[in-house]
Amino acid sequence: MTKASNTRHTILEKAFDLIYKKGYQATSIDEIIATTKVTKGAFYYHFKTKDDMGVAIINEIVKPNMHDAFITPLQDSSNPVQDIYLMTKSLLLETPFLKLEYGCPASNLSQEMTPWNSQFSEALSVLVLEWQITVENSIKRGIEKGNIINSANPKQVALFVISGYWGIRNFGKVSNSTDCYHLYLEELKLYLKNLSQ
Repeated sequence: MTKASNTRHTILEKAFDLIYKKGYQATSIDEIIATTKVTKGAFYYHFKTKDDMGVAIINEIVKPNMHDAFITPLQDSSNPVQDIYLMTKSLLLETPFLKLEYGCPASNLSQEMTPWNSQFSEALSVLVLEWQITVENSIKRGIEKGNIINSANPKQVALFVISGYWGIRNFGKVSNSTDCYHLYLEELKLYLKNLSQ
């Protein structure tokens, strides 16, 4: 990694940490510059605007981390009932990138930014759609292999799983407790079991 690309990546990582904790709009460029210890000139050399940097955070920090945690566990799943449950449990209780008190970064950015910034909407839409399609495909494979009931609608299952995950993340953030995660996981287990053949 060149010095310039290393500086750029450092800015993105430090900015992500600040934005994840405080929110995008509450985080100023001056704070980011102070935290990264780069000059204003260096910041603007890498990013024309704060929003350019924000989209880069989604594509270069959030997306790769989420891909490893949200997509990879289901890509070749032959047992979607078990793998969707284990993925969700891991996301809630075992993934260091995701913090209880700050919620899900993709969900946070979706709620905060997509109503008024089309670049954020597009970047986040790509990310969420990839996750949705991965869950759908795992359910389709389960139906083909006879592990999942034929009447299961892959898109409905995917939307239910994803929206449930985002919702319980917000409960955890508000209560600052994992108690709700455990209750949710028990209910998710029952829901997924009902999809089994």
